[in-house]
Amino acid sequence: MVQLIKKWLTFLGWMAACTLASAQSFPNKPLTIVAPFAPGGNVDIVARAVAQSLSNVLGQSILVDNRAGAGGSIGSAFVSRAEPDGYTLLLATTNTISVLPYMMKNPPYKPSNFQPVGLAAISPLVIVVRADDQRFPDTSSLITLAKKEPGRISVGHSGLGTSNHITVLRIEDVMRAEFNVIPYKGSTPALTDLMGGQLDFMIDQLSSSKGFVDSGKLKLLAVLSKDRDSSIPNTPTFLESTRVELEANTTSGLLAPPGTSPEIIKVLNMALIKAVNDPAYKIRLTGVGSIAKSSTPQEWGALLNQESLNSQKLAQAGKLKAE
Repeated sequence: MVQLIKKWLTFLGWMAACTLASAQSFPNKPLTIVAPFAPGGNVDIVARAVAQSLSNVLGQSILVDNRAGAGGSIGSAFVSRAEPDGYTLLLATTNTISVLPYMMKNPPYKPSNFQPVGLAAISPLVIVVRADDQRFPDTSSLITLAKKEPGRISVGHSGLGTSNHITVLRIEDVMRAEFNVIPYKGSTPALTDLMGGQLDFMIDQLSSSKGFVDSGKLKLLAVLSKDRDSSIPNTPTFLESTRVELEANTTSGLLAPPGTSPEIIKVLNMALIKAVNDPAYKIRLTGVGSIAKSSTPQEWGALLNQESLNSQKLAQAGKLKAE
């Protein structure tokens, strides 16, 4: 028995040494960040900014792999099944991980299927319409028409269970209005339809809409933050526009597959914090209407767990329903 215990301890020591050696040499090849939404949307924009800054810190190239569909669940599920070696990561939002599973009959993952690495960005949500749409000079006019003709005013969002989708439902609830809600596989196809006249308005991240606003194709009616955003100072908050308090944003960060070693998570987190706090990264995000935000893995994980608990309560109350 003593010999068996000695052999077991020797084996554990060998495994620990191998893990440490692996972490010390990590990374020694290119990494991949999966963006579970279509190119051009908020998640894609943040993922590419993170990839560029993190690549500079780690000294390895980083590929952004767009795997869109099903509200972000296709790309997220892919990462949950990936090798836990730190080379395949997910740029996730709180909603994709902690809300969407409660809106699916057979969710392909749950929050515990990922290892948190750290936060990357916070992106405020906005109400956006076509620049030439004279019907909606402000948010109040949009809400008034929606109340007058329930189900007629169409609104697009980036996918089932996204913060965009949940915010549409929250606006319907607090304003006692009813929209024709149309889901898309990311913000870009919805923005395309909005500019083409197939949609009346969108709830979107400022980061993915700002370019079209700056070019004069779209106009902002309101920002869903507590205070006005410094990058769009002339855009009123939802509270200023409607006298009803409602705040919404998209929080995103990196996740690794389950089973990724604590040593590799530590390497990734330290590199991510450095990347997110790099002035060039902050400037890039500010330019598209987002805010750089870093954290420990524990802080990011706690945020996801709290959101999951909130979703569980909403599901039990019948406010989040599997589709």
